[in-house]
Amino acid sequence: MLIGIPKEIKESEYRVGLIPDGAAALVKAGHSVRVQKGAGEAAGYSDAEYRKNGARIVSRAAEAWNADLVVKVKEPLAPEYACLRAGQMLFTFLHLAPNPVLVKNLLRKKVTAIGYETVEDNGRLPILEPMSEIAGRISALVGAYYQANPQGGRGVLFGGMPGVLPAHVVVLGGGTVGENAARVAAGMGSRVTVLERRMERMRYLDEIMPSNVSTENATSEAIEEAVISADIVIGAVHIPGSKTPKLITRPMVRRMRPRSVIVDIDQGGSCETSRPTSHSNPTFLAEGVLHYCVPNMPGAYGRTSTQALLNATFSYVKILAQKPLRSILEEAPGLAKGIQCFAGHLVCAPVGNAQKIPVVSLESLV
Repeated sequence: MLIGIPKEIKESEYRVGLIPDGAAALVKAGHSVRVQKGAGEAAGYSDAEYRKNGARIVSRAAEAWNADLVVKVKEPLAPEYACLRAGQMLFTFLHLAPNPVLVKNLLRKKVTAIGYETVEDNGRLPILEPMSEIAGRISALVGAYYQANPQGGRGVLFGGMPGVLPAHVVVLGGGTVGENAARVAAGMGSRVTVLERRMERMRYLDEIMPSNVSTENATSEAIEEAVISADIVIGAVHIPGSKTPKLITRPMVRRMRPRSVIVDIDQGGSCETSRPTSHSNPTFLAEGVLHYCVPNMPGAYGRTSTQALLNATFSYVKILAQKPLRSILEEAPGLAKGIQCFAGHLVCAPVGNAQKIPVVSLESLV
């Protein structure tokens, strides 16, 4: 099989879909690998390393996209839509629920689109998980940074001082992102409140977290009370394949302390005032509150994030390169759950529900 690795074009995205060692393993298995020139440089992997490991370096994005299987990190952007073609497999983060234009193009081009974020393994999301861990850790660091006065914040130090209260960090969601955000924020000495609805998850967090972390049932009343008392709010709610529910309303934001900070992470954000930003222009003020809403936060740490991502994706890349789709349905049902578009049909129910598009069973199409 011919496998293509384009260079990421999303602003300030420093990850790459395959490292040289992975290219070597695929070539050894009899596949051909095309890597766009400079694709791995930001993550510390040179074109010479890819060549040494058997990959062919191509100068144009279209050449890397002209493959049976395209492996990326982030969803295709508008300049890449022309490279999509029928029968092509695309393996990447898709996050289709808030992106109807991309869905339309994937369906029109009849691409088999497989989203990292919906691949499952015994109820876990093994590819999303390491990126969520990194995003959670970054979110706490970002919150601390933007709480400083020169960055537009209130000037509340995370760990406080003797006789001075530390920052109050509210984490909305106690999953992988929330756990990692709470752990880092607590380690820096802040008071942390984690709002979560699953009782078993709250018990788990109570057992593993230090004493400056408390959990609370995420009722609408509890969310409002916590948010308006917070110095930093971290949105860490995730529903696989779906838009993030808007749990923080604009009136709640209006009642927050001026120049407090909201770090909102996932698909569309959990706050009504959130909108996507970028690493080069990461923040904006809404209702007097500083918002940081960069959707590809792990991309800022390209080397670590690439290595963590490839640890999770590469076994699936090998399956996609070797197995016909029917075999994947039977032998790797967790990977099959990652398939969101196939042969011009949407096969992912959460995306269909979010965009009001009919969904077809994948099994009925294969």
